[in-house]
Formats: sequence, C-alpha cells, structure tokens
Amino acid sequence: MEPTWGASWIAGLLLITLTTAFHAFGVVMIFRGMMRRVRSGKLRVQQRRHPLPHAVLLIAVVGLLLTVLHGIEAAMWTAAYMLVGAIGSERDAMLYSLDSFTTRGASDILLASQWRLMGALEAADGMLLFGISTAFVFAIFQRVIALIDQNEDVTR
Repeated sequence: MEPTWGASWIAGLLLITLTTAFHAFGVVMIFRGMMRRVRSGKLRVQQRRHPLPHAVLLIAVVGLLLTVLHGIEAAMWTAAYMLVGAIGSERDAMLYSLDSFTTRGASDILLASQWRLMGALEAADGMLLFGISTAFVFAIFQRVIALIDQNEDVTR
C-alpha cells in the first residue's frame, strides 16, 4: 500500500509559507539598508564621477545577500527533512535540499517515500523565491540605471 502524502503536503506548504515570509522580510531589510545608506550619503551613485564600478559593486552585494537568504531557506528545508526523518544524514539532506531548491535535481539522493512530495514542493518554493529575487534585482537595476542617467545628464 502507498504511504499517504498528507503529512508531506502539510509540511511542504508550511515551509513554503515560512520561507516566503522569511525571504520577503530579507528583501525588505536589504532594501531598507540600501535606502538608509542613500539617505546618510554613503551611497551616492549619481554623484560619482565614474558611477559604474560603484553600481556593479552594489548589484554584486545585493546578489551576495540574496544568495545568503536562499542558503538559509534551503537549510530550513534541510532541518525539516532531518526532523521528520525523511533523509539519513545532515550532509545528504543539505545536498538534496539545494538540488531541489535550485531545481537542479541531479543528486542520486532520495527522500523516504512518504516525504518525496516535499522535494517537489521545495522545487516550487525555490522557483517562487528565485522569482522574487529576480524581480528585486531588476528593480535595483532600474533605480541604479536611473541614477547613472541622472549623473550623465548633470556631467554633460
């Protein structure tokens, strides 16, 4: 008889909710930190003679911070896999989680049969969170490019 997936659905949907809330909080905090630096005068792309390196560094830092958020979110899934006994070792759980979260899916590690649906839900969660991150990076790019354009208008 096939094991029921009810617990897998519940755990997966709870984790999607938790990681989405965590990600939203993280993105808002990154944005607030950037805005605080802008207001304090420490981040003035538009007032630099050569703003491009500064803009590239800003985007790189945002990318790094988002990567840290994604790593923490994958670790949340890892902890859940360990908690429910879906996988034998922490190392395998983290590798499985990263493979699922990024939708890479290349590892030969499998969850216990009653928890396999969680892996699919983690992939859906990863796509959602990477989409949010992509939208955020795009919004930052738009702001930075507008500031650079303002700078070029002023220096002409």
